[in-house]
Amino acid sequence: MMPAKIPDAYHPPPEQRPASLLKKAYERLIKIRGQPREIAQGFALGIFVGMSPFLGFQTMGVIFLASLLKWNKIAAAIGVWISNPVTAPVLYSVTYFIGAAFMGKDPAPLPWRGSPESFLESLARAPDILWALVLGGMILGLPLAVASYYFVHSAVRRYQVEIREKLARKKRTGGSRLRRRKKRPEGK
Repeated sequence: MMPAKIPDAYHPPPEQRPASLLKKAYERLIKIRGQPREIAQGFALGIFVGMSPFLGFQTMGVIFLASLLKWNKIAAAIGVWISNPVTAPVLYSVTYFIGAAFMGKDPAPLPWRGSPESFLESLARAPDILWALVLGGMILGLPLAVASYYFVHSAVRRYQVEIREKLARKKRTGGSRLRRRKKRPEGK
């Protein structure tokens, strides 16, 4: 028996697939107007803040911080989306284990037995879990922010140089090519 074909309704259109969405975000990032340094600083700040466990407050916080520092707010908002509902489970698991290891705590997951005692045990460990997430986010976020700064700075600078060169070529060739009128024969 042949497996049933999955209907097309279950496949997202090409423009909504993850690779396409990442490409759009990258193109949007490099096309932001401004100095490459400020754009890269904003993005790096977004990456760093995005590693924090405060999903839901990150975007507001990073825009506020970027405004105070006079870094690019749009780039910061794009960078903070490193943590989103899709990536959060993996990202926060990694940051928790890193933070717990640095704190010298047992990074084993909490036992959930569905009883009031296990709930109270989890609640008692909540501050340690939060601090492990914060510490792990900082430890993982710092090198990611530094790497993203250099990557974005280079990409934005390269894009801006290409645009300047393209505009200079266009200017040298007379801008848009004017259509030359054909001379009509006299007498007509």
